[in-house]
Amino acid sequence: MQIDKLRGKTLDQLFEAILSLQDTEECYRFFDDLATMNEVQSLAQRLEVARMLEEGHTYHKIETDTGASTATISRVKRALNYGNDMYTEVLDRVQSYKTK
Repeated sequence: MQIDKLRGKTLDQLFEAILSLQDTEECYRFFDDLATMNEVQSLAQRLEVARMLEEGHTYHKIETDTGASTATISRVKRALNYGNDMYTEVLDRVQSYKTK
């Protein structure tokens, strides 16, 4: 994993902070303090690109619907194909929460 290069106390603290958030409203407030609007939008866009790729949408449709560049779409597709399978796992969890 590439992120292993960053592993340490500071990143652990960030992830533990995220895991401590109790609901969507707390996430909004925390990320508003933590990151710029562009950073948050980029993360959300990547997750949406992953969802659309998983559903079989074309690059053109994804680019049109999300505004993501083909480079971003390719990067997400590479993560889906060769990454840690976390996009798929998280998207499945989100879907299961919605159906409860």
